[in-house]
Amino acid sequence: MNYDVIVTCAVTGAGDTRDKNPHVPVTPQEIADSAIAAAKAGAAVAHIHVRDPDTAKGSRDVDLFRKTVDLIRDSDTDVVINLTSGMGGDWVPSETDPALPGPGTDMIGPEERLAHVIACKPEICSLDCGTMNFGNGNEIYISTPPYLRKMAAMVQQIGVKPELEVFELGHIRFAKQMIAEGIIDAPPMFQICLGIPWGADQSVDNMKVMKDELPDEASWASFGISRMQMPMAAAAVAMGGNVRVGLEDNIYLDRGVPARNEQLVERVVGIIERMGGRVLAPAEARTKLNLKKI
Repeated sequence: MNYDVIVTCAVTGAGDTRDKNPHVPVTPQEIADSAIAAAKAGAAVAHIHVRDPDTAKGSRDVDLFRKTVDLIRDSDTDVVINLTSGMGGDWVPSETDPALPGPGTDMIGPEERLAHVIACKPEICSLDCGTMNFGNGNEIYISTPPYLRKMAAMVQQIGVKPELEVFELGHIRFAKQMIAEGIIDAPPMFQICLGIPWGADQSVDNMKVMKDELPDEASWASFGISRMQMPMAAAAVAMGGNVRVGLEDNIYLDRGVPARNEQLVERVVGIIERMGGRVLAPAEARTKLNLKKI
């Protein structure tokens, strides 16, 4: 059981969810406001993607990240900023020549994937630790060992802590290899991602198996998607982990009821407190995660 829990709110993600939930934030101001509201509700960490304000689709525009981060930092609310670095790994083979990229491909190298992280210097950025089939289409998310080693070394050099996002056991295996090579500083920080097609399914058994493979000194959190968001949060706390909620992973508060980020945070805070735990403030989370001042 974890009695001192770090709550992360994944504020918006990159999926086509705005049409299903009008509360999904899109503009830098909306994303910043939602992150601030989540922090006031009890989230110590805000995990941030940005979106194109015109299309509402996920974006990796450095200027949009900079505007969003500046708005949060200039507010009167403290929160640990965690930027995604997962954009730019989408490969959809061409129907006429599978060796070539088709429509929907967005494939870039390590330096471009981290351009906004270098510009904004958050305390944390995500690092997706492997390649996987993504959804039921023809899309593959590609994150190769050389790319991951390069990205890990780059964020290590500037003092940003990588959140090692792992979607199956092979990802944990490679993350531990990077730790052994010295390009991930101790103590490592893991996020066990469950329910994403086609990574590990969301279940207590899978969470335990993956948690048991982590290094002894690691801090870790986990999340489930859609209706399993709160059950997986409770399981993570019971097993000694931290939690992630938010509109990136689940857009409903109850069946058919669109959620706001702060409502999801409030609900998970209530679960944690009823289990006998408490949520950590941002300053406490920084200490627990051994974050560096940049």
